[in-house]
Amino acid sequence: MARGLFPRAWIKKSFFFQARISFVRVKYLFLTWLTVFVGGWVIYVQYSNYTELCRGHECKNAICDKYRRGIIDGSACSSLCDKDTLYLGRCLSTSPNNQVYTGGWGDVDGVIRCQVGEVLHYELGEEPEPRREAAVFDKPTRGTSVEKFREMVFNHLKSKLGEQANLASLVTQILSVADGNKDGHVSLPEARSAWALLQLDEVLLGLLLQERGHTPRLMGFCGDLYMTERVPYGPLYGVSLPWPLEAWVPSGAQRSMDQWFTPSWPRKAKISMGLLELVEDIFHGNYGSFLMCDLSAGHFGYTDRHDLRLTDPRAIVSEDAFRRTMRTLHCEKDDDCLLGADCRTSCDVAQKRCREEVTQPNLAKACRALRDYLLRGAPSELREELERQLYACMALRGSAGQMDMEHSLILNNLKALLWRQISHTKDS
Repeated sequence: MARGLFPRAWIKKSFFFQARISFVRVKYLFLTWLTVFVGGWVIYVQYSNYTELCRGHECKNAICDKYRRGIIDGSACSSLCDKDTLYLGRCLSTSPNNQVYTGGWGDVDGVIRCQVGEVLHYELGEEPEPRREAAVFDKPTRGTSVEKFREMVFNHLKSKLGEQANLASLVTQILSVADGNKDGHVSLPEARSAWALLQLDEVLLGLLLQERGHTPRLMGFCGDLYMTERVPYGPLYGVSLPWPLEAWVPSGAQRSMDQWFTPSWPRKAKISMGLLELVEDIFHGNYGSFLMCDLSAGHFGYTDRHDLRLTDPRAIVSEDAFRRTMRTLHCEKDDDCLLGADCRTSCDVAQKRCREEVTQPNLAKACRALRDYLLRGAPSELREELERQLYACMALRGSAGQMDMEHSLILNNLKALLWRQISHTKDS
C-alpha cells in the first residue's frame, strides 16, 4: 500500500513543481513584455518630443532660401548656406519656436539660435505663443535710405529703452554690426537681417552688455539666426536630476546637492565678483537702468578663466519697460504684481493697480542667489563677516534709485571683502 502511494505522491509533487515553473515563466514573460512596452513608449515619447522641439533643419532651410533669393544677408550667411563651414550640432531647444543648438564655425565653438517663425508676444517667464506665418523680413522696404534706416533703429531703441543720452552711439554700433561683410555700408538684405534681430530682446540686451564682457559675444548672423560664443561651464551651480528622481528629492536636499558640483572657493569668489559687477553696470548704466527678473542658476555660466557670463539676457528687462508693464497690470494682491521670477512690486488695492517701484533691488536678489554658493566652503576666518554682509545685502528694500548711498556702500564692501581673499591667488 505504501508502495502504491509513493508514485502517486511523487506525480502530485512533480505536477506542482511543473506548475510552479510554468507560473514563473509566465511571470517573467509578462515582466519582459511590460519592460519592452514601457521602454518602447518612453522612446516613442522622447523621439516625439525631440522631433517637435528640434527643428533646426527647418530653420536653416528657411533662412538659406531667403538668403539665396536676395531677401536677407549677414556675416554668417555664406558660411551657413554656401560653404557649410557653419553647422548645427546638438539640439538644446526647450521651445519649438526658439531653436537652440550647439554649433561650430570653422574651428570656433558656439551656440546657434534661430526663431522658427514669428513670435507674436513674449513676456519674461512665459513660453512664446504659437507662431503666425507672415513675412518676417519685410522691413526695411526697398528704397529705404541708410539715414531712414538709422532713424528706424533709433526709434526702436527709444521705444525699448526710453529716452537715453547715448542712443545715437548705440545706433552707430548696431549699424557697424549690421555691415556683415565690412565693406563700409549696410545693404538692404543686411538691414533686413539686423532689423529682424533687433526685434529679439535677448539680442539687443546681449549687445548692450557684451562690451563689458557680461554676455557671450555675438559672432555672426543670417536673418534672425545668430551665433554667440560658447560658455564652457553652466549652469552657475546645480545638478540636473532625471525626472523620475526629481519629484522624490526634497527641496532642501536638492539645494544642498546644488552646491556639491561647484569650483573651489577662490574661484567661486571670482565668479561672484562677476555677478556683483554686472549688478553695478546695469544700475544707471550707459543706456539706462535694468532689472534682473530671473536669477536662476541656469541663466548664468562661466569661462575657463572663471569670468561670469549671462547666458540668457531675457532674464534682464529695462526699468522703463518694467514700469510700462506694471502700469497695465490689474491686481487684487501683491502676488499679482510679478514679472519673471524675481521682479515684484506691491498692489495698490484701492486702485487695483500695480505700483511701478520694485520692492527689492538687483543687489538684494543677487546676494540671495549667492548666499549658499559663497558660504559653502568659505574660509573660517572670513565666514562670519561674509555672512553678515550677505544678510545685510539681502535685507535691502525698495529700488536702488531710492537708496543710492546704502546700495553703493554694501556693494563696495562686499566686493572689497571678496577681492582681499582672491587678489593674491592665481584665480584673480
